Amino acid sequence: MSEMHAETVPFVRDTMIPPAQPPELQSGAVKWLRANLFSGPVNTALTLLGVAIIWFLFSHFWDWFAHSVWNAGSLTECRQIIAERWGEGSRGACWAVIRERWHQYMFGFYPPELHFRPVMAFGFLMVALAPVLFSETVIIRRNVLIVTTVATLLLMFLLKAPMVWMVFAAVILIGSVILAERRVSRLLVFSFLYPLLGVWLLWGGSLWGPIMVLVALGLGWAAWRLLVGFSPLLAMIAGVLVTLGLWLFAVGPAASDARSLLALSIIPVDSDQFGGFLLSITIGVAGIALSLPMGIVLALARRSDMFLVHTLAVVFIEFIRGVPLITLLFVASLLLNYFLPPGTNFDIILRVIIMVTIFAAAYMAEVIRGGLAALPRGQYEAADALGLDYWRAQRLIILPQALKISIPGIVSTFIGMFKDTTLVVFVGLFDPLKGVSDFVRADINWKGIYWEPYIFVGAIFFIICFSMSRYSMYLERRLQRDHR
Repeated sequence: MSEMHAETVPFVRDTMIPPAQPPELQSGAVKWLRANLFSGPVNTALTLLGVAIIWFLFSHFWDWFAHSVWNAGSLTECRQIIAERWGEGSRGACWAVIRERWHQYMFGFYPPELHFRPVMAFGFLMVALAPVLFSETVIIRRNVLIVTTVATLLLMFLLKAPMVWMVFAAVILIGSVILAERRVSRLLVFSFLYPLLGVWLLWGGSLWGPIMVLVALGLGWAAWRLLVGFSPLLAMIAGVLVTLGLWLFAVGPAASDARSLLALSIIPVDSDQFGGFLLSITIGVAGIALSLPMGIVLALARRSDMFLVHTLAVVFIEFIRGVPLITLLFVASLLLNYFLPPGTNFDIILRVIIMVTIFAAAYMAEVIRGGLAALPRGQYEAADALGLDYWRAQRLIILPQALKISIPGIVSTFIGMFKDTTLVVFVGLFDPLKGVSDFVRADINWKGIYWEPYIFVGAIFFIICFSMSRYSMYLERRLQRDHR
C-alpha cells in the first residue's frame, strides 16, 4: 500500500472543487425568531397558539383599558364620564379609586402627617441591604444608593416632612453614598443597627428602648468573648442567656428610667394603624431576615449526629410543615393570649412575624438540607484533613457551597412567604389585597369596584417578587465557578 502513488488511491481527490459563496450569516431578530419560536413543527404550533391567545385577550380587554378614567370622585362618576366620552354601553377601568385611595393601599391607616416616616424607613432599608446584596458590584451598588437617596428625599419632600427629618435623612443617605465609595464594609455597621432604627421609625415612641436592646446585645457579646477561649459551646449558651435575660427583665425598666431623665421620643403609632403594603413589606422583610439563619440552624440540627438534637429538629420541622400557615396565624391571634399572664400586651404584628418566621424557617431548613446533602463527601473529609472544627468547617467550607446550591429554593421560599403575608387579613390586619380593598368598597362612593384594586395590588406584588427572582439569577451568575 505504501508503494502506491497517491493518484491511484480512490479516496484521494484529483480535481479541485469550484469556489462557492459562503453561507448566509444569520443574526438579529430573524435568527432569534427561528431559534426560539419556529425551530420545529411543535414549537411553531405553540407559538401560533400563544399569539392567538394574546390576540384574544387584547381584543377583549383593550377597550376596557383604553377607556380608563383617572380623575373622578366615585364609581358612578366614572361610569358617567365613560358614557359621555365613548357612548352608552361602553366599558372602562375606573383607576380613580387608586388615585383617591392610594395612601391606604400603601400605608393603611398610618397617620397621614407621618407618612414620611415609613418612606424614610424603607429608604434606610435599601442602604442597609446595599453592602449585603451588592458587596462585590460597585456600579450596581452606586446606582442603588443614588436612586434610593434621590427617591427617598423627593418623596419625603412631597409628603411634607419636617425640615429636621429631611436633614436627618439627607445626612444618612448622602453619607452612605460617600462611605460606600471609600469603604463599603463600614456600611455593615448601619446594616446591623438598622432593625432597631427601622422599628423606632415605624412604631415611634422612645428611642431608649432600642438603645437598651443594643446594650443587652453588647453585654451578651461580652459574655461570649469572656468564655469563648474556655469553651465555645458554653460561651454561646452564656451569650444567649445573658441577652435574653436582659431583654426580658432589664430592658423595660432601664428604658423607663432613662426616659424619665430624657425623653428622646417621637409620636407613637399603634400596630392596628398599619396596613397595605407597609404591613406586607414589614412582615415580609422581618420574616426573610429571621427565617434564613433559623433555617440554617434547623438544617444543621436535622443532620446532626446527636440523637436529641436531631429528633427535636425533625419533630419541629415536620410539625410546622404539616400545619397550614393560617392555623399558626390563628394561634398567634387568639390562642396565644390564653398562655400569657393577665394584662400582657403582646403586639399583634410581632406575634404574626414570629409565626411567619417559624413557618418559613421550617421550609427553609429543608431547602438548605438539600444543599448540604448535594455536597460530595470529599468536602467534609477535606475540612477534617485541614484540622477544622465543626463550626469552622461549616462556616468556611460547607455552608458557602450549600447555600450557593440552594439559592433557587431559598428565593422561592422568600417569594412564597412574602405573598403569604396577605393571609394576615384573617387575624384582623388590613393586608393590601383584601383588607384594604374591602374597606375601600365599604365606602358608598366606590361600592361595586372590583377589578381595579386587584390589578393594582397584583402589579405591585409582581414587581417586588420579580425583582427578587432577578436578583437570585444575578447572584447565581456571580457565584458561578464552573468555567473559571
